[in-house]
Amino acid sequence: MKKILFAASEGNPFIKTGGLADVVGALPKYLDKKQFDVRVILPKYMCIPEHLKQKMTYVTEFYADMPRGQEYIGIFKTVSEGIHYYFIDNEHYFAGDSPYHQIFEDVNKFAFFSRAVLASLPVLGFSPDILHCHDWQAALIPVFLKEFYCNDVFFRNTKTVLTIHNQKFQGRWVIDDIENCRDLPTGCRYQAMEAYGESNFLKAGILYADRVTTVSETYAAEIQARDGGEGLDGVMRQVSGKLSGIINGIDYKEYDPKHDACLPSHFSNRSFGRKKRCKELLQQEMGLEKDPLAMVIGIVSRMTEQKGFDLVNCVMEELIDTMHVQVAILGTGEDRFESSFRYFAQKYPGRVSASISYSEALAHKIYAGADAFLMPSQFEPCGLSQLISMRYGTIPIVRETGGLKDTVEAYNEIWHTGTGFSFANYDAGEMLSIIRYAYSVFQDTPKEWTAMAKRCMETDNSWENSAGKYEALYGEIL
Repeated sequence: MKKILFAASEGNPFIKTGGLADVVGALPKYLDKKQFDVRVILPKYMCIPEHLKQKMTYVTEFYADMPRGQEYIGIFKTVSEGIHYYFIDNEHYFAGDSPYHQIFEDVNKFAFFSRAVLASLPVLGFSPDILHCHDWQAALIPVFLKEFYCNDVFFRNTKTVLTIHNQKFQGRWVIDDIENCRDLPTGCRYQAMEAYGESNFLKAGILYADRVTTVSETYAAEIQARDGGEGLDGVMRQVSGKLSGIINGIDYKEYDPKHDACLPSHFSNRSFGRKKRCKELLQQEMGLEKDPLAMVIGIVSRMTEQKGFDLVNCVMEELIDTMHVQVAILGTGEDRFESSFRYFAQKYPGRVSASISYSEALAHKIYAGADAFLMPSQFEPCGLSQLISMRYGTIPIVRETGGLKDTVEAYNEIWHTGTGFSFANYDAGEMLSIIRYAYSVFQDTPKEWTAMAKRCMETDNSWENSAGKYEALYGEIL
């Protein structure tokens, strides 16, 4: 049996700020337990909910030599859904009410975390065949492994995989100001780690890892191009031989319209008519007019430019004034977008509802109760919301980028195929045109709309499919 250790800055259910936590929390559960002993290691943040910390048990503590001197490392563990989780404890680094703070603090924090992971494994007696590292926060693990442990027999057979969930975030800071990197060889600090005069954790991890993956095939191609590479496109082309894209999945147990505890009415492909009840109660809960003929467009997202909110902002008034639609929005983000959607909700009562917050229960109700789901992202490495909406028979309207392009097949009215609607260019007018087209299908050919919604529900976006691709990758490496 091969040993796999996931190392990441967050993971469901312990700490979550985005899709990274969903992947780290779900993928290990779906890998074949007969082939792989899969475990996860995370920071023990003080902000982890108390009821989850109470389930952790103390393992050991020790001190390790690091640039600041002898650093305390505590190790705790727990088991969640059959997966063993380890937690690195050090209140100096992991205090506070959030896992992330300012970047100048975080680079040193996660450099410590990367070192502590490697220092802890011999103490735990767990020698992984593969260290699967996620995003820039764990990207220095391959670097420290090769620079400090290359002659250590404990790690003799250990290979590394680095998964990039979003290349925009790279862990960049002034080279000489990162205390926990000061003992790296000069050639590493000022060559592999250096990009545009700064230290760059992600770049170093990309160069040192044995394999690099990202979360969709299209995004793997986009990050090798100048427009999508976020300054690292040359590096990505350099390592293209070890780069691959594997689309994320979703947890079909958590997102199940037949059993979802958040829903007021359960339905399936065979009982699709019950979805109307979810729509009716969503309209009631969010203060929208009870109107079965209105097309309800759902949005569950961070309110940022990356997520396309400037496009939505630009067309909202024309969208509401010219079509029989309602918009249900849930999320938080940039002040300008929060303010604009509060304004739209006030201007169009009963037609626009904006919940400037986050509620997991309400998110599930929007996924299930909306007719369409809008994701006009500027870029989207994978995206999970379109996969969730499809699981609930809510048809996605997306921009053709990254994982959105890979997972949503454009509707073809001639061949009666497709699972959604898509547009190519990042343009408000083009987005509005495709929404109009979706609206015409919804209003004029309801049977076509229902057939497409059922195709969405039949599409396999489960982790079983993606997990098989990771298993094949591990097999290639080993």
